[in-house]
Amino acid sequence: MTALTEFAIMYRERETLSLRTRLLFTFGAVAALHLAAVVLLLVNSAGGAQPLALGLLITAYVAGIKHSYDWDHIAAIDNSTRKFVAQHKDPVSVGFAFSLGHSSVVILAGLLVVAGATLIGQFMEDGTTGNKVLGLIGSGVSGLFLLAMGLFNGSAFVRATSVYRQVRRGSEARPEDLEAKGFVARLLAKPLSKVERPRNIYVIGFLFGLGFDTATTIGLLVITTTASLAGVSPLALMALPLAFTAAMTLCDSVNGVAMMKMYKSAIHNPSRKLGFNAVITGISAVSALFIAVITLGGFVNAAFELEDPLTTWLGSIDLGDAGLILVGLFVLVWAVSAVRGRVTRPATPN
Repeated sequence: MTALTEFAIMYRERETLSLRTRLLFTFGAVAALHLAAVVLLLVNSAGGAQPLALGLLITAYVAGIKHSYDWDHIAAIDNSTRKFVAQHKDPVSVGFAFSLGHSSVVILAGLLVVAGATLIGQFMEDGTTGNKVLGLIGSGVSGLFLLAMGLFNGSAFVRATSVYRQVRRGSEARPEDLEAKGFVARLLAKPLSKVERPRNIYVIGFLFGLGFDTATTIGLLVITTTASLAGVSPLALMALPLAFTAAMTLCDSVNGVAMMKMYKSAIHNPSRKLGFNAVITGISAVSALFIAVITLGGFVNAAFELEDPLTTWLGSIDLGDAGLILVGLFVLVWAVSAVRGRVTRPATPN
């Protein structure tokens, strides 16, 4: 049996693998993206052009890190992870799958630009029909997906809050009490049923990426490099979107795993972690609904070319730095929960 066959069998049976093995596969794939970007640059760039190409590679990498903390990334990964954990799954690759789907648009743009396709240039020009259509697809899908996830997790938040109050009055909490139930959960069960496994998030990430703002950044960087660096080969130029992808998949994968650990601690210890689960689920729901309103407001403004102050304002909001605030909130809630858990833990008898 060849190594490739063994790998294929392992992939088909990946859900039976241990958590540690799946983590190794996920971050091994992230490491491979980093290695591919570095190898492409070093092997295919020559002489005096190499230092400048390296500088552009670092610029692309930093851009990938920055984009991974956009609020829509954080909200999509967090809310999807919350859904899988509530179904008693270990979604180690949610962040990686979402980021890889999002980055596929960037890589495709880079390939087309390096290949000299003029069509991609027309799509990247702001104000063109192609750019507008792709932007509407990306914002429409992301807005509706986040709206659905926000409502779903909002239902879970309402239930978790109700159970928390019952526990405070002396009732016993059960793990199933933390799952989203009720009218909203039943209403969204069918639309969200297609998102059964972390790999399904790849398609969501790809559709998010069709907004083309990230692809524009890397595409223009590639065009500039092509025009100014005669000594850099097309293969070396492809190191730029790969570096962007490597950085974004690393940060999104770490974010997804961190969210999984937070939610699993609430699911597996419902009595002690019920308040933590309610708070962090509430943050997830509010963030998803908040981004959905902004995204769909911008979508309506662009689609119908409105000039009213509300949708114009929603369409102009930049959510790039807000994701760091959301990450900070999650870390703060987790830290407070961990400290309170240690303080309230009963002493072990001698």
